[in-house]
Amino acid sequence: MLDTHYSCATKAPPDAFAVQALNKLFDSSDLEETRAMVGRVMKPHRLQISGHGQRLKSRMHHVSLGEVSVSRLHYGADVDIEPGLLDNFFLVQMPLKGWAHVKCGEQVVESGPELASVLNPMESTVMRWRADNDQLMVRVSRALVERTLAVQLGRPLREDIRFRLGFRWRNNPLWTRLIRYILECASQVQDLQQHRLVVTHIEQLVAATLLSVHAHNYDDAAPARRGLVLPRHVRKAQEYLNTHAHEPIQAEQLASAAGISLRSLYAGFKEFCGVSPMQYLKSLRLERARADLLSGNASVGAAALRWGFGHLGRFSADYRQRYGESPSESLRHH
Repeated sequence: MLDTHYSCATKAPPDAFAVQALNKLFDSSDLEETRAMVGRVMKPHRLQISGHGQRLKSRMHHVSLGEVSVSRLHYGADVDIEPGLLDNFFLVQMPLKGWAHVKCGEQVVESGPELASVLNPMESTVMRWRADNDQLMVRVSRALVERTLAVQLGRPLREDIRFRLGFRWRNNPLWTRLIRYILECASQVQDLQQHRLVVTHIEQLVAATLLSVHAHNYDDAAPARRGLVLPRHVRKAQEYLNTHAHEPIQAEQLASAAGISLRSLYAGFKEFCGVSPMQYLKSLRLERARADLLSGNASVGAAALRWGFGHLGRFSADYRQRYGESPSESLRHH
């Protein structure tokens, strides 16, 4: 079960979205440097100054938390941005001030302090940020959101998740409180990413909260069984796998941790998650390895070994099949 009390701190700071909680990545007036630095955090993209006679005064702050990251970005000039398809992540863009024209697929919004934009990874995006636009952004891995929804529904997804582009985020106290919680944890805990349990908790909260508070194409989808709630033994097994994914785990060991027989363990995962416990673990480890590669925290070999993939060739093949690119290509995106 997710703890929605957000207990890292007792109260929000005076400026709930202060950049002091995030690491400063750069401060630049150079277009190429800005494009490269933002591309390392997000993805390679086209960036062009659109304002006549304007110069960049860009700055970016950032913190990476596994499959979730939080950034604050300001260009200081009117710019056109064309990332195309985001492919492997959703992006929530929340202007703290200023405006942006955002087109994602067939949806278009004029985004401002009251209206955020939620970019879908499988729909091409083009944007124009005004010079006064200062955005707080939450990047969430596509795999994390898809896995979270599949568990909620109790069945595999039949189509891509598509969120509504416009998101009145300030009217959602669960979402704003979650963002404050993340920023305050980042400001109070040095090198938060080293605290794996806390990071896993944040990942789950972000995906579950976004799916809960913002409209998407699965809103009317019924769970595989009416009134579906994950059984306690399946939840316990998932929690054990999330906590011990970096350790050797046998099915018998997992069944013992969940307090059930091996047969009941496999039946529970098949019915409620659509995969076996070991397939669930393999998927989880691939996602953790990918997070390491995209954040630049490990080489391909180190990431594979850290998450239990002893055969590098097989790891690369499984990784490419899952994400459509090789591990070394993901590392270069850093």
